[in-house]
Amino acid sequence: MQLKGILDLSLYVITDRFLARGRSHREVVEEAISGGATCIQLREKDVTTGEFYASARELRKLTREKGVGLIINDRLDIALTVEADGVHLGQDDLPLYAAARLLPSGMILGASAGNLQQAKEAQSLGASYLGVGAIFETGTKSDAGKPIGLQALANICSNVSIPVVGIGGIDSSNAKPVIEAGAAGIAVISSVVGASDVAAAARKLAREVKQALDPGRQGLGRG
Repeated sequence: MQLKGILDLSLYVITDRFLARGRSHREVVEEAISGGATCIQLREKDVTTGEFYASARELRKLTREKGVGLIINDRLDIALTVEADGVHLGQDDLPLYAAARLLPSGMILGASAGNLQQAKEAQSLGASYLGVGAIFETGTKSDAGKPIGLQALANICSNVSIPVVGIGGIDSSNAKPVIEAGAAGIAVISSVVGASDVAAAARKLAREVKQALDPGRQGLGRG
């Protein structure tokens, strides 16, 4: 498969309308990208399908203009409709094997994993990358579970061949150890989306991640 580009997972920002201080998804994402966000995930839990689609369509246009990847959380139908770069599925979402059969060539399939068994299974079922966590304590996601810590993250990273993104309780004070444990990037919500200055928060995180990453930064092909 001939790839059209590289999806950079190093600073992966996930939207949350309840943490955004009244700002729209577009406002938050635009500022996050200006600060160095390399990938955006649109996550919606309490809106209609029509509202989700409208947000996804708007962010697809923006991320294309900015050259940043767009991943849709949970909703494969919306990801396909707006031609997002990929979809991210949790343990209780559409099974990976079912999603993999529907994905067009070049679309990325992200999967959540909280332990090594889940990580290996997701990889075997066709996941392109893993969102692993929660690494640290977090109040952002009610289903995050008990923190797995850096050692468990390192174990997962060393036992799978696809990129791993650490998530859960990550901010500028602890981003470096996540990368040093083997992660290709960090996924953040409150530390960027909930910041009073989104661009500045993203810039600080991007600097920490860049300093910790090896020169040969991991990426994913995207169609």
